[in-house]
Amino acid sequence: MKAVVQRVTRASVTVGGEQISAIGRGICVLLGISLEDTQKDLEHMVRKILNLRVFEDESGKHWSKSVMDKQYEVLCISQFTLQCVLKGNKPDFHLAMPTEQAESFYNSFLEQLRKTYRPELIKDGKFGAYMQVHIQNDGPVTIELESPAPGAATSDPKQLSKLEKQQQRKEKTRAKGPSESSKERNAPRKEDRSASSGAEGDVSSEREP
Repeated sequence: MKAVVQRVTRASVTVGGEQISAIGRGICVLLGISLEDTQKDLEHMVRKILNLRVFEDESGKHWSKSVMDKQYEVLCISQFTLQCVLKGNKPDFHLAMPTEQAESFYNSFLEQLRKTYRPELIKDGKFGAYMQVHIQNDGPVTIELESPAPGAATSDPKQLSKLEKQQQRKEKTRAKGPSESSKERNAPRKEDRSASSGAEGDVSSEREP
């Protein structure tokens, strides 16, 4: 799942010359749903969007408050073109979720947004319609979001740092070469002449004249 989040002073959606949704200060979310998206991706994206700190606080400090902190509005627009891949210069959309499935998934996304935030502050366009979206980007501020790929636990910065440190330790160990203990194990053993083996030089094998 991909999203482009824009901080706006206002935004609206028009279909067939009629305005169907409009918000004031807040964020406009363009959302692209892929074939592989699951409920887990949906929940991840809702959490990220609502907690994204793109607003200033009361003292004017930037990047301090989320849309929920400020009690601003959210306008969501379904945008399958975010899932395009280029074949030469032509966009291809085979990675986007088919319309029938995507509409249900998108409605679930809106429902989750409203459940997590204030329902009256969540607006949307018209799924599958040809829309004109009017966005007055504030800043401009535009943030791209993407749900983690399957099995991408290492996307967590703390986990990445841990793995990097482990790798560095391994490289240092290889650079030092064999350890002292392994050197001792691999070193040829000196002949112990005090052993009673009957070999040449063994005093117990010598006869008195």
